[in-house]
Amino acid sequence: MTKTRFVPSDDIRSMFSAAMSAMYRTEVPAYGTLMDLVAKVNAETLSADPKLRERLEDTDSLDRITEERHGAIRLGTPAELAMMRRLFAVMGMVPVGYYDLSTAGVPVHSTAFRPVGEASLKKNPFRVFTSLLRLDLIADEALRAEAEATLARRQIFTPGAVELIEKAEQQGGLDRADALRFVTEALETFRWHDKALVSPDMYARLHAAHRLIADVVSFKGPHINHLTPRTLDIDLVQARMPDYGIAPKAVVEGPPTRKCPILLRQTSFKALNEPVLFEDKDGTWKEGSHTARFGEIEQRGIALTPKGRALYDELLNASRHLVRPAADGSNAAEYEKALAEAFTPFPDTWEAIRAEGLGYFAYSLTEKGRKAKADTDASLDALIAEDLVQFDPIVYEDFLPVSAAGIFQSNLGDDATQEFVASPNQQRFELDLGAKVLNEFDHYAGIEQASIADCRQMLTAIEAAE
Repeated sequence: MTKTRFVPSDDIRSMFSAAMSAMYRTEVPAYGTLMDLVAKVNAETLSADPKLRERLEDTDSLDRITEERHGAIRLGTPAELAMMRRLFAVMGMVPVGYYDLSTAGVPVHSTAFRPVGEASLKKNPFRVFTSLLRLDLIADEALRAEAEATLARRQIFTPGAVELIEKAEQQGGLDRADALRFVTEALETFRWHDKALVSPDMYARLHAAHRLIADVVSFKGPHINHLTPRTLDIDLVQARMPDYGIAPKAVVEGPPTRKCPILLRQTSFKALNEPVLFEDKDGTWKEGSHTARFGEIEQRGIALTPKGRALYDELLNASRHLVRPAADGSNAAEYEKALAEAFTPFPDTWEAIRAEGLGYFAYSLTEKGRKAKADTDASLDALIAEDLVQFDPIVYEDFLPVSAAGIFQSNLGDDATQEFVASPNQQRFELDLGAKVLNEFDHYAGIEQASIADCRQMLTAIEAAE
């Protein structure tokens, strides 16, 4: 009996990521322009910095950068979130981290679905920031009930997608034909629909409550609202966007420009104002518009330890006490200056970041270390000092709630910032999700410790062979 050959989940994820990118390029032509700009900047950056290219090549990280994307969707119900978890699981993506955006005036809480293994990340690090609407934060009880009823009537997954998700769960994977069909069926969930599910009046009331609430409740599905390529120099991309006919947001979200990038920096162009049809109470379709989809670019730095993250949060808060960035960009220069000054206490060499325990690193043997006999009982610092072990920053694969909120707000309009009672509820989110989210700090620490163990194992093997 011939055993069924299942397509690896990494390959299904790569197929889906490529299909999503092609669809979004068709739906939002400016995304294609953005991709061209990022590719050019990355090529120039690598050409100007041979050492960066060498380290990316040595750590098998160079090829992934051109393929790297993250997307974002917003869901309306716990049932949608639970099924989305199952859909992403077919592609080897698991929920990592919990983000409460209500603290920044956005009525959602979120997680990031992404691959976690080193081999999977190198194959394709596609990730999707997935938010669940907090209907409990809508103060108007009547509007909340109408929103719940509207969301209960929609089905965002095709019957074919659900069937294939269940089949993958039951048999442990999908064969080639089913994998291709899965990608086609799953893509429908993320497609743009220009016919709303609500009347013009209800859309106006949802919009008045919060633009993001209108975006989630009013449509047939959770259209992908942006796809984000990774750049190696976000400041250069930001400066060149106007040359490509793209108006960037006023400031880059996240930490300031640094020699040693930390965490995540993001910028974007304003959301598109797109034509939409609304069905009125008399059954006629009325023309209107909706603002949701935009373009975003990111630059990723090192993952920070709890100590490093606490320092980052402290310095970011300090900068915003001095100057809070205005939505219209009127104080962009003042904010960037305050941000740079506030971050002076954060060391800007890999050696100092490692010595102070602020970031996570992957350790490997140097060329000398692969040949020389070493004291296997020596400390890690001693092995590094003897040039037997080297270290590279572990890339931050996750997100920053303040940055995400800043991107949301700049693309939803200057009046999008509203006051919500901060109410993080990870326990409720995980109950709706149907699973625990992976703790990002534990995950990065595990990668670091595994790399140290590998070094010691190899050194022991070298000693035993002599």
